[in-house]
Amino acid sequence: MREASIDIFTIGQIFTNWTWGEYAGLGLIFHIMLMIVMTLRVVSVQRNIGVSIAWIAVLYTVPVFGLFAYILLGEPMIGRRYRERVDQASIMMNDMARREQLVFDKGQDLLPIKYRGVSQIGTRWTGLGVFSDHQMQLLTDPASIFQRLIEDIHAAQRTVFMEFYIVYPKGQVLDVIEALSIAAQRGVECHILADSVGSFSFINSSAHHKLEKAGVFVHQSLPVGLLKTLFKRSDLRNHRKMVVIDEYIGYIGSFNLVDPRFFKQNKNVGQWIDVAIRTTSQHSISINTAMAKVIVTDIGAENNDNLAELHQRVNNYTRKLYVMDPTINDLNSRVKVLGDTIDYHEQPDIGSTSIVIPKMPVVDKVIAQLIPSAPQLTAHVIYNTLVTVIHRANKRIRITTPYFVPDESLSGALTIAAKRGVEVTIIVPEKVDSFLVQHASQAYYQELLDAGVTIALFRGGLLHAKTVVIDDDYCLFGTVNIDMRSFYLNMEVSLAIYTPEMVAQVAECQEIYLQSCRILGNEEWQQRHGSKRLFDNVVRLFSPLL
Repeated sequence: MREASIDIFTIGQIFTNWTWGEYAGLGLIFHIMLMIVMTLRVVSVQRNIGVSIAWIAVLYTVPVFGLFAYILLGEPMIGRRYRERVDQASIMMNDMARREQLVFDKGQDLLPIKYRGVSQIGTRWTGLGVFSDHQMQLLTDPASIFQRLIEDIHAAQRTVFMEFYIVYPKGQVLDVIEALSIAAQRGVECHILADSVGSFSFINSSAHHKLEKAGVFVHQSLPVGLLKTLFKRSDLRNHRKMVVIDEYIGYIGSFNLVDPRFFKQNKNVGQWIDVAIRTTSQHSISINTAMAKVIVTDIGAENNDNLAELHQRVNNYTRKLYVMDPTINDLNSRVKVLGDTIDYHEQPDIGSTSIVIPKMPVVDKVIAQLIPSAPQLTAHVIYNTLVTVIHRANKRIRITTPYFVPDESLSGALTIAAKRGVEVTIIVPEKVDSFLVQHASQAYYQELLDAGVTIALFRGGLLHAKTVVIDDDYCLFGTVNIDMRSFYLNMEVSLAIYTPEMVAQVAECQEIYLQSCRILGNEEWQQRHGSKRLFDNVVRLFSPLL
């Protein structure tokens, strides 16, 4: 014991007699070892080369900040318990579907041969296949979206499920909240799942309490907190936007539960411009039941109480998600009658912009596939689908997105398509609400312009629609931005549409957007000052982290 004490005392004296230079040397050795360990961690965990390089750059340029940033944000940890609940909820829903002999892939043989393999990417990772025989309508302005949604809620008989990234309780959103409250009070089971960060103002508002008082179930998605941050990334968000009413009517698109007249008016980018698709089906298995499956699974994954509730009801209530009630087949007629009697709080021009898109007709017999994605759960399924269809394009690729920050593979796919004669057009807002994203996007323009890609800068507001049209027979429509956050980090959802008549409506909408765009010229872009090009390229180094 005495020898041990002497050794400890001797070691203590050695450190006491050290100079500041020797302490600095020890600190430097420790720092180098830590950097080596963190570099090896980044290289071994990150599968995307661009992401790896960006994180290594952060670690070495701002060592202390970079270390803590990587620990908190570097890896897409959605949380072990959350992932376990997702798995359990999915197993319950899939087992129920198998017991009811519900096959999620009845439309595969109806697809063109060139898209059959593409559809299997989604089926392989999500379990959701191709569904046929839908009626769909493209809604291109907030007035029509709010009106149809409120009418459908008022006509609901059994269930209303909503899932949104942003719920902002102002303007016409208050009418939606009122409709939900009335529906709940007359016995309709209403659930709304709102992202805890994107919908922060709603979660802490009187509107939230009004809904709960009326009997509406309000769920927070991916709640954040200091302790939670230690075990999962707080910037992984639920970016999905879906509504399912009576398992017969569904909504999907870029549209948050937001009235654009009241949202982010101080950003100096104009009003947000969004689109949604309203889809109906008389079949017991459809896009709408697939959306219901996703929403119910997301609700069940949030906490143990929700999962237990799902487990108790999986053999009775959740069966209704897949077995149609004949009494709801006249829902459209009830909506038409109710639409003439609803008293709206505000009927003036809702979120008007300079864009005027004619009302789109309903398209029958639409074939489509729902593709949800989530970190650590679906292996970047939407990204893989997008890159695949770009490589298969023969005539035309047209993309609208508010944020354009591709990785090298996606950027390469677009430039190769342009060089082989495909007409490639990317429509982005001239102004966006993120300074860094704006400059990261601009860093990609030159190589795209050199390849023959058309870059159209939209001047009519913040174009928030997320659409991809390939040739004349394929469309991706939903919540996904063309950036790494959407592809790798957020919970997203897209609708793959295979019916040319419906694809044509989305293409027509894109064409009208183009009329309010300024086409960026290659010569004009080359004449920018060198300092601007340098700044864009510096920001691009960190684009995988934006």
